[in-house]
Amino acid sequence: MTDRDKIVEENLALVHACCKRFRGKGIEYDDLFSAGCVGLVKAVNNFNPDLGLKLSTYAVPVILGEVKRLFRDGGTVKVSRSLKELNLKIIEANKRFLDENNREPTVSELAKILSESSERISDALNAAKLPLSLNASYDGEETELEIPCDDIADKLTEKLALRKAISELNSSDRKIIELRYYKHNTQQKTAEALGMTQVQISRREKKILLLMRDKLSV
Repeated sequence: MTDRDKIVEENLALVHACCKRFRGKGIEYDDLFSAGCVGLVKAVNNFNPDLGLKLSTYAVPVILGEVKRLFRDGGTVKVSRSLKELNLKIIEANKRFLDENNREPTVSELAKILSESSERISDALNAAKLPLSLNASYDGEETELEIPCDDIADKLTEKLALRKAISELNSSDRKIIELRYYKHNTQQKTAEALGMTQVQISRREKKILLLMRDKLSV
């Protein structure tokens, strides 16, 4: 096993953590996980430790980007044939159970009846509830469905860019940002910690924030 393969294997839990956020949104978990693994491999191949970031911090936006690619093929999701077939079985099982018990079955009861996992039953039910697109087809081909997708990756990418901008500051400026925005010290306490005056901290802080804003807007 190469060093790269070892790193990928050691970080598969990160892929699972990302993919779980999209469970039950119309794409089977195995497909989500496969896309996430592609993202992890890309992250490992392109990771630069000189940026001062952890691999996990760099990899998460890349993994989520690959997963979201499944949801953003023309702004639609393609529900797998197996999920559609399972949903038909659920409808039939639900009707039989309702006739026999005068109530609808729970997810766990459906899972037991159909010999499926509760997660698979939930995926099929959630896929069936998704709003149909105007160009949905009903001729036996895969049905295209619209699905909202949280901008998790976008937010993490912004956070990554912010950390990169901070890492490029000189040590004294980084210390000011750390004391003011991570340890939530007042300007006066920050000045005392760094042997400066409150006025000096105020002026320097404004310059740092302007510098970082310019970097982030590039």
